[in-house]
Formats: sequence, structure tokens, C-alpha cells
Amino acid sequence: MLEVSTMKKIGLFVGGVLFGTAGVKMLSSKDAKKFYTNCTAAALRAKDCVMQTAATVQENAEDILAEAQEINEKRAAEEAAKMEEDAASDENAGAEDLKETEG
Repeated sequence: MLEVSTMKKIGLFVGGVLFGTAGVKMLSSKDAKKFYTNCTAAALRAKDCVMQTAATVQENAEDILAEAQEINEKRAAEEAAKMEEDAASDENAGAEDLKETEG
């Protein structure tokens, strides 16, 4: 006859087939399809929310970048103007020193 371990294996196989068949039936039922549809709709709503938030963050980042570039341009222009003033004052001081040594 058949051994106990062989009977257990056959029993597990038959049980798995039955459970799988019942599972497929349950997964393809109208209620399950309705559940899948609702879950998919929720996932799409979540995706839309995430995309909207990402777009807002990207717009804010672009605004911050533009403002930072303006600040750097103003600072560079101020530094250039200051350097020109310093150079002009150095030339004037040098010319005055030259007049004092000549006179």
C-alpha cells in the first residue's frame, strides 16, 4: 500500500489544487473586480495628488533659483562698481601724491 508520507504529499497536492481553484474563482468574482476597480481608482487619485505636489515643488524651486540668480547678479554688479570706485580713488590718490612730490 501507500506510505503515510506519500499520502500526505498527495493530500497536500489535492488541497493546493482545490485552494488554487477556489482562489481563482474568488479573485475573478464580481465583488473582487469591484474591489480591484476601487483600489485602482484610489491609486490613480493618489498619483494625481503626488504629481500636483511635485509640480508645485518644482515651480517653487524654479522661483527660488531665479531669485537667487538675481541676488547674485546684483551682488556682482555692486562688487564691480565698488572695485571701479576703489580703482578710481587709487588713481586720484596716486595723481595727488605725484603733484605733491613735484611741487
